[in-house]
Amino acid sequence: MASTTSLKLMSLQSQTSSAFPTTRNRSIHHLHFPEKSFKIVTPPRTRTSLQTQAFLSFFRKPKPEPVKVQELHVYEMNERDRGSPAYLRLSNCKKKEVNLPSQKEVKEVKEVNKLGDLVPFSNKLYSGDLQKRLGITAGLCVLIQHSPEKNGDRYEAMYSFYFGDYGHISVQGAYLTYEDTYLAITGGSGVFEGVYGTVKLQQIVFPFKLFYTFYLKGIKDIPEELVVKPVPPSPAVESAPAAKAVEPQATISNFTN
Repeated sequence: MASTTSLKLMSLQSQTSSAFPTTRNRSIHHLHFPEKSFKIVTPPRTRTSLQTQAFLSFFRKPKPEPVKVQELHVYEMNERDRGSPAYLRLSNCKKKEVNLPSQKEVKEVKEVNKLGDLVPFSNKLYSGDLQKRLGITAGLCVLIQHSPEKNGDRYEAMYSFYFGDYGHISVQGAYLTYEDTYLAITGGSGVFEGVYGTVKLQQIVFPFKLFYTFYLKGIKDIPEELVVKPVPPSPAVESAPAAKAVEPQATISNFTN
């Protein structure tokens, strides 16, 4: 009986050692595991995880919608009947003597534009097709730099365009007398309340004829009366006689004068 029990114990030990080998006689790298014995289990979404995802999505910035840009074309005309512009030489400007080519013995004294000079101005405003009187411009330019090589000046300008009952648009930025430039639209009133964007200033004949293209954002549709096909800018452009004479059919309602 004892011998039978000992034989069973030895057989059991042999089976156990073969099923679970030790590191002494077999490396773990040699263990064989049947295929598909391990599965990666993804825990189900809990209410807390869904709440966290909703919380984070609240702070995600939505994709910006495309901004509508509307173009408005106007002409600014100096018809020499408003006393504009007025040049206020507030700088310590120096006078420059220039020899006249025809008479060398005679010298002409020419004042040089310098930083700090002020130029208030107000001119008439016409529609892009030059058929209607819209209003006026009114503002101030501060001389920043005189450029003799370009035969012109650079100003910092702050002025407004007045469109009668429709309201006004204010702009600010660089005003160059010798080339085109862009100014920022800083605000407006009436139908232009909340407006922003840029305006392109084209010098045709400084300071008498200027052409503007507004790129307006942030407002409702511009009144159809102001949306016209512009006359291409050139030194020969002139406002229509009826608009110049401010006849009722050639002006907007309560145009600014």
